[in-house]
Amino acid sequence: MIKSGIDQDAMVAMFSEATAKQGEAVRKAVAEATLKALQGRELTLENIRKVLKSMTQSATLGASRNPAAGIDAEALLGKAFEGMDAALLQAVEANRKALEQFVERGVGLQDKQMRSALANVEKMEDVFFTTVAKAAQAASTPLQGPWQQVLDGMKIKGTDTGAQANATIEQLMQQAQSTLREGRASGVRAAEAMMNSYAALVSGVLIGMSEGLKRAQGGESEETQAEPSARPRRK
Repeated sequence: MIKSGIDQDAMVAMFSEATAKQGEAVRKAVAEATLKALQGRELTLENIRKVLKSMTQSATLGASRNPAAGIDAEALLGKAFEGMDAALLQAVEANRKALEQFVERGVGLQDKQMRSALANVEKMEDVFFTTVAKAAQAASTPLQGPWQQVLDGMKIKGTDTGAQANATIEQLMQQAQSTLREGRASGVRAAEAMMNSYAALVSGVLIGMSEGLKRAQGGESEETQAEPSARPRRK
């Protein structure tokens, strides 16, 4: 079943069959599936909530069906949380790249739509924790305890999403001050018009980021294949 861009059947099956040694593979699979789902819609907070809820439900149901003896449910769910965090980190970065363009064109941070966009970036971590907590509590499984342990631990540690969101706000404030001093405001009207479709723009940036990464990885592979003798041989 596909829900909010997540192939829930595939995710449930993965978690139900995962072993303790597959934690990193689980984290990567969750990150990729979450990012793909986020790319398939406008990057609004509501759509982010739907994707996170769907992934949390899938992870919870799958882990509750895992028959492996001695499986560490908390560790498995922790990898699910880390995977979602990795995807949300990319969403914050996409927001940063998009907002930088507006600030560069002279749109002030006090602009109504700019304030709204910045507020959404600031809320990203809270939305993350709240959505996962609600979805975990709503599930009729014995995994509410392990989920709570994961959430408590991450609240103390902090997420990559939250750290990047704070850094983004600070960076944009510094950039806005620099732009104001240098008087770069030639594209304000055009930028303000673009702000009307901001969520769609950020979605495009997010897709472009992933495509660029794939091209870079592909280029590295081709170079490696073309010049095998360039690598020193291990003894």
